[in-house]
Amino acid sequence: MPNQVPAARPPQKANFLRWVAKNSAARLANLGQVFLRFLAQLGVFALFFGRGIYHIFRPPFYLRLCLRQLVEIGFYSLPVVGLTALFTGMVLALQSYTGFSRFNAESAIANVVALSMVRELGPVLAGLMVAGRVGAAMAAELGTMRVTEQIDAMQTLSTHPIKYLVVPRLVAGMIALPILVLIADVIGIMGGWVVAVGKLDFNSSAYMVSTVDFIHSDDVVSGLVKAAVFGLLIALSGCYFGYHSKRGAQGVGQATTLAVVMASILILASDYVLTELFFARH
Repeated sequence: MPNQVPAARPPQKANFLRWVAKNSAARLANLGQVFLRFLAQLGVFALFFGRGIYHIFRPPFYLRLCLRQLVEIGFYSLPVVGLTALFTGMVLALQSYTGFSRFNAESAIANVVALSMVRELGPVLAGLMVAGRVGAAMAAELGTMRVTEQIDAMQTLSTHPIKYLVVPRLVAGMIALPILVLIADVIGIMGGWVVAVGKLDFNSSAYMVSTVDFIHSDDVVSGLVKAAVFGLLIALSGCYFGYHSKRGAQGVGQATTLAVVMASILILASDYVLTELFFARH
């Protein structure tokens, strides 16, 4: 008969406890390293943000670059933001009618559509759409410049990369997104009006009067402030991951993905914080 390998005997209790302690310590050490790396990246991100804000108020000012980025972020993002707002308002009117008709509260549809678009859906959806389009483009552009050593060449020529590349995008993001959100609010409310009047047989004048009477200036201002913060976070995320992109095409692709994901998370997280600040006491 062939030699059989004897089965391994279970370790004794003392050996087992030492084995558990050793593996637990190793896992805790790995977890600690991950946490420390996260804190290090958070610190680098905060320093990058501080440098960008600092250089906004320091000359020289590249107004032509700011205008170019304003067109890139605002004008070219208008179609996707407008379509998103239009269909969101239409769907919101239909869904509100389905729910409110059970309680004979159909008259509140105009108020719900207007308030939802102005306070939440307009800024958040516009921010997410712009993050997917502009944030990825910023990360890809700056990442390519990092890979091809154009950013290093700027430093050699005594041109500050933060001032020349990052600041115009931050300023344009803070200006363009509130404008986009204001247009998206109007388009979304009109989308709800189209569904309410054309499909649900609402009176057009009564719907518009209810919408105008229900919206206050605080609602509009809160949405625009959110939009400005979202625009800053989108530009900051895209510039940060593109500026610190690793070498090679794979690094640029990873930076693009991280920029969009981080911008989306920051938008949703900051939306809660701003909502808490604006409406917690109401």
